[in-house]
Amino acid sequence: MIEHPPLPSVASMDTEEAATATDPSPVASPRGFYGCAIALIVLFTLIALGAYAVTEFEKGLDGDGQLEQPGPSGSVSQPLGPGMTARYEDGLWVTVGRPERHDDGTYGVTVTFKNGTDGELRLGDEEFSGTLGVEPGESGESGEDYTSGDGVSWLNWDEVASALAPPLPDGEERTVPVRLKPDRKGAPVTLEVAPPHPGYRETAYFQLTLG
Repeated sequence: MIEHPPLPSVASMDTEEAATATDPSPVASPRGFYGCAIALIVLFTLIALGAYAVTEFEKGLDGDGQLEQPGPSGSVSQPLGPGMTARYEDGLWVTVGRPERHDDGTYGVTVTFKNGTDGELRLGDEEFSGTLGVEPGESGESGEDYTSGDGVSWLNWDEVASALAPPLPDGEERTVPVRLKPDRKGAPVTLEVAPPHPGYRETAYFQLTLG
């Protein structure tokens, strides 16, 4: 008698294939989701820290005596106006008020120094003329010269020098009155402010009209 090997079971193979086809896909692990979220948070944090570091590095290259503010830069070609504030990177703010006319034809202007530098500010350490100056006329667009203007007399130079002499503690402010007398009403004048700094302090320019 001839013996034949058993035939493969077709039913068994079909059952196994069907079982494999109907197996559900594995559900995504919550650990994977949370891991991606944490990775994104870390990435954005690193980007923010990097941007902050670049900004501080640029400030370090420029020095903290630079002007930093929106609008006009406060330079000789883009002077600030009355009532505006020059903001320095080290935390010093300088505000020049609007001119007020007196009965004798003179004008009073206030210059306020607000010290936020985290240290004592010595406004009178250097020659006084370097801290505050008065120039007749308007600042030139070329950034070099002033346009021709009428004469303006500075009446209380000594008083201003005395007011600037004492050190200005951190967190405090000091208002210095300036008295000016123009040759005519409506004369333009430019105030130059450059408080002392151990490195470099950019000069802030304020353009005013007396009258």
